[in-house]
Amino acid sequence: MAEGLARYVGRSVPRVEDERLVRGRGRYVDDIDLPGQLHGAFLRSVLANARIRSIDATAAREAPGVRLVLTGADLGELNAPLPPFVPDPNMRNPRTQLPLAVDRVRYVGEAIAFVVAADRYLAEDAAALIEVDYEPLPAVVDLATATAAEGRVHDEVPDNVAGDVHDSTGDPDAVFAAAPFVERVHVSIERSTASPIEGRGINAAWDPDAGRLTMYASTQAPVPLKGGLSRLLGLDPDRVHVEAPDVGGGFGSKIMVFYPEEIVVPYAATRVGAPVKWTEDRWEYFVAANQERRQIHDAEIAFDAEGTILGVRTRFLHDGGAYTPYGSDVTHNTATHVLGQYRIPAFEISGQVVFTNKVPVSPYRGAGRPQAVFVMERLVGAMARRLGRDPNEIRRRNLIPKDAFPYETGLHIKAPVTYDSGNYEEAFDEALELVEARTFRSEQAAAREAGRYLGLGVAPYIEATAPARNEACGARLDEGGRLVLAMGLASQGQGHETVFAQIAADTLGCGFEDVAVRTGNTAGEDAGIGTFGSRGVVMGGNAVALAVRELREQLVRFAADLFEATPADIGIADGWVSVAGSPQRRLRIATLVALAGSGGADATAEPGDDPATFEAARRRAAVQGGPTTFEAHGQADLPAMTFASGVHAAIVEVDPGTGGVRILRYVLVHDCGRIVNPTIVEGQVLGGLAQGIGGALLERLVFDEDGQPQTTSFMDFRLPTVDDIPEVRLAHFETPSTLNPLGVKGTGEAGVIPVSAVIAEAIEDALAPFAVRVDSMPLFPDEIVGLIERARQATAA
Repeated sequence: MAEGLARYVGRSVPRVEDERLVRGRGRYVDDIDLPGQLHGAFLRSVLANARIRSIDATAAREAPGVRLVLTGADLGELNAPLPPFVPDPNMRNPRTQLPLAVDRVRYVGEAIAFVVAADRYLAEDAAALIEVDYEPLPAVVDLATATAAEGRVHDEVPDNVAGDVHDSTGDPDAVFAAAPFVERVHVSIERSTASPIEGRGINAAWDPDAGRLTMYASTQAPVPLKGGLSRLLGLDPDRVHVEAPDVGGGFGSKIMVFYPEEIVVPYAATRVGAPVKWTEDRWEYFVAANQERRQIHDAEIAFDAEGTILGVRTRFLHDGGAYTPYGSDVTHNTATHVLGQYRIPAFEISGQVVFTNKVPVSPYRGAGRPQAVFVMERLVGAMARRLGRDPNEIRRRNLIPKDAFPYETGLHIKAPVTYDSGNYEEAFDEALELVEARTFRSEQAAAREAGRYLGLGVAPYIEATAPARNEACGARLDEGGRLVLAMGLASQGQGHETVFAQIAADTLGCGFEDVAVRTGNTAGEDAGIGTFGSRGVVMGGNAVALAVRELREQLVRFAADLFEATPADIGIADGWVSVAGSPQRRLRIATLVALAGSGGADATAEPGDDPATFEAARRRAAVQGGPTTFEAHGQADLPAMTFASGVHAAIVEVDPGTGGVRILRYVLVHDCGRIVNPTIVEGQVLGGLAQGIGGALLERLVFDEDGQPQTTSFMDFRLPTVDDIPEVRLAHFETPSTLNPLGVKGTGEAGVIPVSAVIAEAIEDALAPFAVRVDSMPLFPDEIVGLIERARQATAA
C-alpha cells in the first residue's frame, strides 16, 4: 500500500454497486434490447437416452415470424464436440456434447434445434412444431449401479466410467493392517443445483460490414468465452467482443465455456444478420444448466486408543452426468479436501467419474469440498462412538498446529497440496466458545427431560482458493485525474467494484471515490480467466495492485522531475503528491495529469494546490513537452493456490414426531487471510451458509427411473428463505497468505463447505437416544422420521 499505510483495505467501505442494484437499476442481459433484435428458443430432448431416427423442421420453417431454424445438420463442421473447459489426462473416456444433438440424446433437456423468430412466443410455437422421431434406450440413472447398468450413456464406454482420480500419502495398507481400531462408513450426498436469481442469457449481434461479433452474456468467464468464440467461429479475436453486464448470481453454473447455447445463439446472429436474444426460463435452467454434488463414498478410518487418527481411506463414485466438460475437476477437489485440518500420516483416495443420463456436471459453489468434509466428519463421528469420546476432543487432538505451516500434506492433486498458513487450533477453540459447547451438555440433558431433543454439530474445513493462476488489470489516469481500472474479470455480486477500488486507492494513495472499476468487459482488458473457485480477490486484487503500483511509479517519476526532487522523496497520499520534508509543496494528482496531458500549456491549478509549486511545475512541464499519459498493466500469476479455513458449529432441535429440524444457534469462524472489506466477506460467508442449509435440509434434484427430472420448479425444489436461516455468530481470523503480496485468500465458498457435515452431526447428536445414524444429505423431515423408526426396529430385533 502507498506510504506503508492502508486507509481503505480492512474497512467496511459501503459497496458502490448497491446504489443502482438495490434500486432496480442494474443492467442484466435480458434488459438489453438491440435495434432489429430477434428472439430464439430451443427445442430440447424429452427423453434421457434415445437415438434420433429423424428430425423434421419443415413446419417450423414455415411458421409465422420465423427467420431461421437450425438443426445439427445446419451447423455443418461447427456441430462438433465442444472443447472441454478443463482438458484432463485423468479422463480415459472424456466426452463433450454437440451444440445441437444429431443422432443421439443423453439427457432430458439436451438441445436439438434452435428457432429464431420475431418474438419469443413465435419462436416457442415454431419449436413445438419440430418433429423428432426417437428410439428410446435404457436410461442410466442410479449412480450406485451405473458402472454395471444395462444401459450405456455412450455406446463405446460399456462400464459408464469416464475417468479416475487417485492419490495417497504414507503407507495406508500397512497402517490399516496394524491399527488398533478401524471404523467404516457408507455415505452419500445427492445432486443439487446453483439456482441463481438470473438464469443464463445471451444477446448476440453481428455486424456484417465490420465483420464484428458483439455478445452480451450472463457468464462468469467473458474473456475465455471471447477466445473460444473467435476460434470456433473462425473470427479474428479483435473482431469479437464479449461483455458480462450485471450478472444475477453464478455460483459455478455460469462458468462453463462452452454451453451449446453460447455457440448456437451467436452463430444464428451471423446467419440472420441481426441481433438474436435468448433468455433461459426456469424450466430450462433445471433441465439444461449444469448441476453437481452427487457422490457415494465407502470410507474407513484407522486410529488408536488415545484418539489419534492414523489413516483414512475412501473409494467413491461421482455422478458426472451425460458429458464431462469439466473432466475430473470436482473429484480432484474432493480428493484435495478430505484431509481438511487434520494431521493424517496415511491417506488414500480413489474415485471414478461416472456417466449417467442426467444434466452434465460442473462445479457448484463448494465444488466437491462439501462432500469431502461430510465424509471426514462422519468418520470422526464413528471414531468418537467407538472410543466413547467427545468428537470435539478428537478433532482438537488431531488439528495441524500453528507452527507447522507451510504444511505439506503429501498429496499431489494436479499440483503439490501445501497449506500456506493457518491458525486452526485457536479458530477451533473460538468456535466452541461462541457456540457455548462447554455448557451445552447440561442444556441438552435438561431439554431431554422436558421432551425436547437438542444436538451439537461441529466441523472444521479448508478451502483451496484461487485456481487457474492468471488474471489481469489495466489501469490509467483519465483526464480528470481519476484512476480507471479495466478488468475482464466478471462480477456476479461479489462486490468487485468496491474491493478493487479499495486496493487501488491504497496502492496509489488516492481517494476511494476517485477510482472507477470496469469489470466483465473484454474491450477493456483482454486477459484473464474468470470469477470462480474463490479467486476474485486473490488473482484480481493482486493484478490491480501490480497495475496500480506500476502506474504510481510512473506518476512518481513525472512528479520528481517537475518538483526537481528524487523519486524517493515523492509521496502520494489522499490524492496529493508532495515532497518529503516540504509538505507545502504539493499538487493534486489531477493537476499532474493535466500538466502531463497539455505540456503545461492549458493546465490550471486545483483547489488546495500550492501556487508556487504549481507555477514551477507548469514551467517544467512546458520544457518537457507532452502529452504524457499514465497507463499500466498488471498480471497476477501466483505460484500456487492459497488455503482458507474455518470452523462451523450449530445447535439444532429435532422433533422426533415430525422430523422437523430447527437451527437454534449457528457459529461461523473463518480465516480468509487479510480481509479487504469485512462486510463483503460477511456477506459472502453468510450467503454460502444459506446455500449450505438448503443443501442439508431442503434441496434435492430427483429423477425417475427413466431419467425424467421430477424437480423442475421452485414448487418442488425448495430454496431456503429467511425463516430457515438462523441468527449467526461470526468471527474473523486473519493469517495472511505467504503466496501473494496482499496476503489475501479466497472466501466465496467458505460458507457452504462444512454445513451438511455440521447439520448431520447435530441431528445425530439430538437423536442419540434413538441410536440414529445419519449417512446422507440432504435430510428431509419424513426421512428423519424413517431413520428413527428403523433404529427402533433394529433395537427391537
